[in-house]
Formats: sequence, structure tokens, C-alpha cells
Amino acid sequence: MNRRAFLALGGAATVLAGCEGPQPRPARPLTATQSGEPTLRWRMTSSFPRALDTLFGGAERVARRVGELTDGAWSIHVYPAGELIPSLQVLDAVQQGTVECGQTASYYYLGKDPALAFDACVPFDMTARQKTAWLLEGGGLELLNERFAAFGVRTFPAGNTGAQMGGWFRNPVTGLNDLKGLKVRVPGMGGEVMSRLGASVQNIPGGELFTALQMGAIDAAEWVGPHDDEKLGFHKVVQHYHYPGFWEPGPNLSVYVNERAWSSLPAAWKEIFRAACLETVTWMLARYDALNPPALARIRAAGVTVAPFPDEVLREARAATEAILEGHAAADEGYRKVYTSWKSFMEPSSAWLGLAELAYARFQAGGAGG
Repeated sequence: MNRRAFLALGGAATVLAGCEGPQPRPARPLTATQSGEPTLRWRMTSSFPRALDTLFGGAERVARRVGELTDGAWSIHVYPAGELIPSLQVLDAVQQGTVECGQTASYYYLGKDPALAFDACVPFDMTARQKTAWLLEGGGLELLNERFAAFGVRTFPAGNTGAQMGGWFRNPVTGLNDLKGLKVRVPGMGGEVMSRLGASVQNIPGGELFTALQMGAIDAAEWVGPHDDEKLGFHKVVQHYHYPGFWEPGPNLSVYVNERAWSSLPAAWKEIFRAACLETVTWMLARYDALNPPALARIRAAGVTVAPFPDEVLREARAATEAILEGHAAADEGYRKVYTSWKSFMEPSSAWLGLAELAYARFQAGGAGG
């Protein structure tokens, strides 16, 4: 179906909406004005700086595809972190209606509701494929939107980085003792885990990490992986790069939409927005998978030591993660509902992927990862 035929569905919005219950009438027409100007203008704020072309680029891609699929009738202007809204206040801005939508990672808002972390990831979470499967086919997204409804916000999957690196360290991590008192930037529940292992955890926006490392305000920092980390210049100030990022094995990036703004859209435009977000999930993962290998090669060529975390660190981190998750589940019935769904989906999924995918990946990689 071509775009104009798809847009014609907007004329039947009230008929389609009848399947979902009463819907508000569109406040604006479905086509651009005769002068070519958009008839609907939204603003999207991001948690990420413009320099991160793939993370921030995900927000730009959603906006561009919405414009293309509505023949320019719907314009979304995207703002990088700090230009309109501070990096870690995207949820507040969308909730309050300061902007209609925002791009972020939901683990930034654990203080508002710990269950929101499952929208992005928790330590020792699923891979990118598993996460997308749980959200879209395992009922995860519906459960999470029940939590977001308390904020007047709706969340949409709109990106995934794939498994991340464990971060940059001034000194190598050879065991648990090396984490004691270490000033490290780790977001979300990963920060709580590192704190339980003895580290002093900082939550610093990505755009400020290089300066924090350079000035000695922190001893270690994680971000995403080779492509982004090279762009941010971490290899210029510290020389030890550890893996894996056990707190982010497949983090989902989200676009939040204010519920009142969402309700004002015609049904066809809602589908366009969903499609633009889901396209961006595939695009972002493909882009990182293409760009990370050459970036890692350049980082190694610059003299950086790339090494795994010791097994004892991973074992203790997993034990701390399980204690945190179980503690939240015991204290909050709503959290337990999301946690139970997540866990019951992940266990058989991991067994299946471990049977076929892992066996093949081990053979194909030939032990070249270290």
C-alpha cells in the first residue's frame, strides 16, 4: 500500500476507532496545508547528545519516518539532551506535557517506579532478540504500559544497542577487591549491583563522562560500546576496557508519548508512529552491529587493553541482582507481576537460544573474542 492510500485510512478513523471504543476526533486534518506546511507539530526531547549519531539518531529517524509517511503533514522536531530538557528528565517533561514525546532509557527512572527498568533492561537481562520478543510477543509491553499509565505516558520500543561493553577503567579489574571504593558511573539497577559489590556509583549523563574521567571525578565509566565510546574519546584518558556489560545485555530504548497527545491522533497516524518506532529498533541494532567491529579494532590499535571481567565478579554480580529483583517482587505486587512475566519468558527462551544460537556462535567466533 502506498503512503497516500495509507493516509486515506485516516478518513475512516472514527470507524476504525469503533473497534477500540470511543476515540476523540482528530484536532487537525490529515494532509499538509497547500503551502506544504505541517498541520501537526510535535516536539521530542532526547536523553542523548547529538554527537551520538546512533542513539540520538534513533530519535531523528523516528521523526523523519513519521514525516515521510504522512507526506510532511506531521512534523516532529527533535532536541538533544540539555537543549530543551535535561538529559534525565525526559519522563517528567512528557508527563507534564512540556513536550509531546521523548526518547530515553527507562532505567533512568527507577526512583519513580523500579518496575520501569524492565522496559530498558536489568542486569543479566535478555539479549536484544529476546527483549524484543518479550515486549512484542510475550505481553511485556502491555504490562509495562500499565505502569506508565500512572504517569500519563505510553512507551514504545524504538531501538536497541545489543550487548554492551562493561566500561572503561583507570586500573584493570582483576577481582572483587578492585571494585572496593571505585568511583564508577553505571546507570539503572546495574549501579545498585556495583554498589553492593563495594563501588561508589555515580549517575552522570553521557555528554559529561569524558570530562569526569579526564578530571578524575570518577575512576571508571560505562556507556554503550566501541562506536559510541570511541566518539566520546574514553580511550584517550583510560586504557582498560572490560566486558561484558552484564547490566545491559540487550537494552531497549524507548520513545514516550504523552497520553493526551496520543489520544488526539487519528488511528492511521497512531499506526504510522508505531511503525516508525519499530523500524528504528531494527535500524539501530543493525547500525551498531556494523559500526562496533571496526571501532573496536581502532581502539585496540590505540593501545587499549580489552579484557573480560573475572568470573568471581560476574558470579557475585548475578547473586546481587537476584537478591534485588526478588526483594522488589516481594514488596510490590505490581512489580511482581512484571517480574514474573519477564522471568517466565526468559528462562525457556535462554534455554532455546543457548541450544542452537550459542553453539553456533561459539564455533563461528572460533574463540576470537578476547
